[in-house]
Amino acid sequence: MALTATETVRVGECLVDIPLREVRAPHARRPVRITPKAMGVLLTLARNAGKVVGRDTLLAEVWPGTLPTDDVVTQAITQLRKAFGERRGEARYIETIAKSGYRLLAEVEWLDAPEPALPVATVTLPPLAVIDAPEPSPSLPASPVPPAPAAAPARPARGASPGRRALIVAAVVLTALVLILAVLLVRREAEMADLARSLADASQTGRPYRLLTSAPGFEFAPTLSPDAAMVAYAASRPQRRGTAIFVQTTEPTTARALTAPPAGASDRNPAWSPDGRRIAFERRGPGAACSVMVVPASGGEPRKATDCDPRDLVSFSWTPDGQGLLFGSMHAEGVRVGLRVLDLASGAWRAIPYASAARDLDHAPRYSPDGRWIVFARNPQLGDLWRVPAEGGRAEPLTGQRMEIRGWDWLPDGEGLVFGRRIDSGTRVYRFDLRTREVRDLGIDNAQSPVVAGRWLAFVNRRPEFGLFRFERVAPSGREAVGERLFASSGRDAQPAIAPDARQIVFTSDRSGQFALWWADVAARTPPRLLSAVNPDMRRMPEWSWDSRRLLVVGRDGQGRIGLYEVTPATGQVTMLPVPVTDPIQGLYLPQPDRVLVGSGDGAGQVRLTLFDRSRAPWRALATLEDVSLAKVDPLRDRVLFTRLSEDGLWQADLALSPGSVRRIDAEAPARWAFRNWDIARDGRIYYLEQAADCAARLREIGSDAPPPPRCLDRDRLFTTNGFSVSGSGNAIYVPLATEDGSDIAFMPLPPEPPRGVAGWVK
Repeated sequence: MALTATETVRVGECLVDIPLREVRAPHARRPVRITPKAMGVLLTLARNAGKVVGRDTLLAEVWPGTLPTDDVVTQAITQLRKAFGERRGEARYIETIAKSGYRLLAEVEWLDAPEPALPVATVTLPPLAVIDAPEPSPSLPASPVPPAPAAAPARPARGASPGRRALIVAAVVLTALVLILAVLLVRREAEMADLARSLADASQTGRPYRLLTSAPGFEFAPTLSPDAAMVAYAASRPQRRGTAIFVQTTEPTTARALTAPPAGASDRNPAWSPDGRRIAFERRGPGAACSVMVVPASGGEPRKATDCDPRDLVSFSWTPDGQGLLFGSMHAEGVRVGLRVLDLASGAWRAIPYASAARDLDHAPRYSPDGRWIVFARNPQLGDLWRVPAEGGRAEPLTGQRMEIRGWDWLPDGEGLVFGRRIDSGTRVYRFDLRTREVRDLGIDNAQSPVVAGRWLAFVNRRPEFGLFRFERVAPSGREAVGERLFASSGRDAQPAIAPDARQIVFTSDRSGQFALWWADVAARTPPRLLSAVNPDMRRMPEWSWDSRRLLVVGRDGQGRIGLYEVTPATGQVTMLPVPVTDPIQGLYLPQPDRVLVGSGDGAGQVRLTLFDRSRAPWRALATLEDVSLAKVDPLRDRVLFTRLSEDGLWQADLALSPGSVRRIDAEAPARWAFRNWDIARDGRIYYLEQAADCAARLREIGSDAPPPPRCLDRDRLFTTNGFSVSGSGNAIYVPLATEDGSDIAFMPLPPEPPRGVAGWVK
């Protein structure tokens, strides 16, 4: 069925609410909700009112790409006739044409009911207040007890008073309404039970979910309608740059484009409103434009709700009453602020008063189902899930995982969360219990961006394969970049670190079936060799010593102990270093052999870089720089280059980390969301890998007053976001590129009991 620009259509004497799939017939006590397929049949008949529509046409329009029986059309027509109030044997609305199809007899009127234009929010936001509120209780209130069923009405006594008779009649009506509601719920449950049974059958093959999309390209950022009957998501478009918002039912059907962004723009991050009528989304480009839009879920012209800053990782969700949007950290009047609410009717902003450091990025906030709490991801690249009372107060950490968060959502009872996280070379979905603080793996490979509606879970299913490619660092003028693949693999090879001698390379991979560290001699073309003594952390690349003999690797040993390890590839020797930090995230050698730089987290979402003297035990801290997400040493200029989680750009300091030596050398790159996509060559040149509108992997020089033009390494294949490597002394750059890629939207029943779980860190 095609999307319409209206939400309501009049069919004869009946009003049809398209987003809610409700038919209100005259004299009916309440509207009747029909299935998504029945609505598809109705809209197809309505667009061809008065004409005969064949069964084959209905099957092609409403059940495309499937092999249903003719009974599905008959069932949909029967449901429509009941909704219209037709009696058996009469055909006031739908006529059956023997051996042909069906014809809608009633007049059709598409009712235009446009929403009032949303004012673009331009109100200046007052400073955020900081309230030293008491710590909220770690447990949420118990769910309210449902009311008991209404008792059967008593038989009226002879000669009962009018008031008593009125009460009895009211009780009878109430009982009838309860029964009608029960019938509707049973019908809906039956529809979804069929899907659950088919998914249960699929689980026998090891895949307990159904893929709703299978088109080439990328489908991502799903959002479910409140009844889980529809899904909206962002998707790439064939032969066109950028993405649009698509909608479809949660059964295998053809998707319809909900938005049509202008040339050079992309629509993404859809969010379904609580009443199911509207979808908010973000529109980027062309140029540096950024806006948050709202569109009817049934289709129509989007309206701008507010402008946004293209520097931001924009995130938002609906308020429980559907009258506003809750935003994560954004820029306002040039200053980044924390959680706040935009009232869609007035365009006014309201800040959520809570304690937030200037460096904190509070992302993807959502109200709890009961409206009492707001949960958000603080510093999602290396952070955790936090919560704050909905009216404001003190924020508290929930997960304590220091993870790369890939989407999250509330469970329907409000007593837990589901979240995606990057783990080793893939992504998985976990369940978090707010009462016990237990984290459980849901047992689904290659899953991220989970969303929940009722008993149903949708997520992004992505399993890319990456290979390592060698490019010339400085290519002859006018020659197109051509990459040479280093090693054959059907897995995910990433994080290549070339040694200063330009011969040895280490990288991470799951090519053996388990994520591990591998070594190879690229000059001798030797096959890669597994370094199995340490399991590397995928968030940071290994770092070579200046003599190319040793490596500093953050990871875990066979006992699961996280730490900073020194690895000698030639012998396979591994030593856990006595670093006096609890959460190391990076280690760097310095030209002085008794000095080492260590990046670490503080457990509250903040990161720092510390200079240690390792010549004595225990190690002695000599200097510290706060807010350092990634550092690299430039021995040619005796400096440390580093990025920050809080801002875009690149900074430098001397090797002693003297505060007076810190200065910014590039204001725009790297972007703080891509802080691992840069490296420094032995000659001091700094290279940055980015995605552009016409190039999936573009290399450019940064931190220079007169950089050369950017080079496109590959127009179509994406690169990994956790690092590449520039040869220390050779003319080469080593980049992980996708060899197989794409993503789909998956759908499944929410597992009632996760298969396993432990408190704290879960792998």
